Amino acid sequence: MQNIRNIAVIAHVDHGKTTLVDGLLRQSGTFSEHEVIDERVMDSNDLERERGITILSKNTAINYKNTKINIIDTPGHADFGGEVERVLKMVDGVLLLVDAQEGVMPQTKFVVKKALGFGIRPIVVVNKIDKPAASPDKAVDEVFDLFVSMGASDYQLDFPVVYAAARDGYAIKNLDDEKKDLEPLFEAILENVPSPSGSDESPLQVQVFTLDYDNYVGKIGIARIFNGVINKGQNVLLAKSNGEKETGRITKLIGFMGLARTEIESARAGDIVAIAGFSAIDVGDSVVDLNNPMPLDPMHLEEPTMSVYFAVNNSPLAGLEGKHVTANKIKDRLLKEMQTNIAMRMEEVGEGKFKVSGRGELQITILAENLRREGFEFSISRPEVIVKEENGKRLEPFEHLVIDTPQDFSGVVIEKLGKRKAEMKAMNPMSDGYTRLEFEIPARGLIGYRSEFLTDTKGEGIMNHSFLDFREFSGSVIHRSNGALISMENGEATGFSLFNLQERGTLFIAPQTKVYIGMVIGEHSRDNDLDVNPIKSKHLTNMRASGSDDAIKLVPPLELNLERALEWIEDDEILEVTPINIRIRKKALDPNQRKRKTK
Repeated sequence: MQNIRNIAVIAHVDHGKTTLVDGLLRQSGTFSEHEVIDERVMDSNDLERERGITILSKNTAINYKNTKINIIDTPGHADFGGEVERVLKMVDGVLLLVDAQEGVMPQTKFVVKKALGFGIRPIVVVNKIDKPAASPDKAVDEVFDLFVSMGASDYQLDFPVVYAAARDGYAIKNLDDEKKDLEPLFEAILENVPSPSGSDESPLQVQVFTLDYDNYVGKIGIARIFNGVINKGQNVLLAKSNGEKETGRITKLIGFMGLARTEIESARAGDIVAIAGFSAIDVGDSVVDLNNPMPLDPMHLEEPTMSVYFAVNNSPLAGLEGKHVTANKIKDRLLKEMQTNIAMRMEEVGEGKFKVSGRGELQITILAENLRREGFEFSISRPEVIVKEENGKRLEPFEHLVIDTPQDFSGVVIEKLGKRKAEMKAMNPMSDGYTRLEFEIPARGLIGYRSEFLTDTKGEGIMNHSFLDFREFSGSVIHRSNGALISMENGEATGFSLFNLQERGTLFIAPQTKVYIGMVIGEHSRDNDLDVNPIKSKHLTNMRASGSDDAIKLVPPLELNLERALEWIEDDEILEVTPINIRIRKKALDPNQRKRKTK
């Protein structure tokens, strides 16, 4: 029987998980000599590559010394925390990566808490030891203190440590060892990760932890076999987490090796496989023996904390740039997303209007960016937090926020966050003149803060947050302090007009941009909205006058990406998203209507 080890790679965002999995794949001999493989090969979609973050957990497998090691690369961003929690239930060991310079970060705490709760003893990999300000011993001490504060057992506190520079492809057990390859890490996995429990003779028990979709096969469940043997063509029982049961047949059984997925005839207890054959299969469902059904405990899935409204674009420029513009097309695409992305919810709330709820702004903007790239055109509202009612009290989501900022800017950060109902929990000096600030803040207070934060810290601050829990509603939170510059005409913006308008605030558009009545063309320097005319051109005369023919100098417009625009807008504004442009507009385009509403 084949030896198997199941491990997950967990860490804070950007601590090198995907790069490490890259190194393990390359050095295990899984790829043949002639295969050309990209950098960060596990980040397979365009958005993951561009942003340098992992969005979806993905699994791969390698062979090392006659042992099959199933590796699951997990996302490090807090918005995808639900993915990490599910994955941990499927593995017997984890590689906990910690940046040798940054040390323990908020997302590290989140994933460690989950891993220790499952009784797993992590292998701590102190990564990026080649950084100039790296302090590997301090990072290990921080991990130990974290484990103690999380109530780890003595067994878990005696964790193995491996030092690595994943980018350079080496790992060492002691800091003065020769830096050669990743063999010490492979050995640590074989030594410290237990073989999967469960036996081939027991009745079949399989649980799904991630979903995939194939246009030909339909829904595919990626699952771990806890007990028994599963065969292609076998008749089985699908036990859903809500108690429903359905009989069916395994039409496809897929195994993993390297980046390849191959169809296999059977798989044994402990392995991770993909199965097809059920249209109703979902995360947390069990596939069990027909004659002796013993479903596994369903998984706890985290609730969404934020929602936005997707709607059909109804602006004057609607339908000119997108390929898919109808309500039916948008609805079908959102339903398809819900099939595989179980952390999100969707409900129809009117004709051509859909309420989409998720774990945070990043998760929602990534969905919107994917739709945009697929040729969809739609409008999207300002994110709102989901407020729950319990025992007559209103509860809202709170976040644990950690900020690393140069010492000179810590005052302004504390002041701004105070206005957003943040409560400071810790303030610690770090090396290189930085200060680490820790806050507990309502999720509402973070909406729209990121761009302000980057300005306040001159782009040098680092901000991370993870979901804490639902707490009592904390009253109103400060909103955007500047008004909007709103077009009062339809047409094309002219350089002459924009030159005269730029002293009024920051512009979002360049000359020759199409504008319409009610479209926001910039941010006003004061706190009120201002209607302006961006299409006025210079009156021509047959007289020449000194000074009037001077060249106009335009400040480059502020380019808005989806995240920045979504953070900037207020409740009376919506975002018009097309494959080519992102425009901000008022919900009520007519200025007279807007004036009536404010009275």
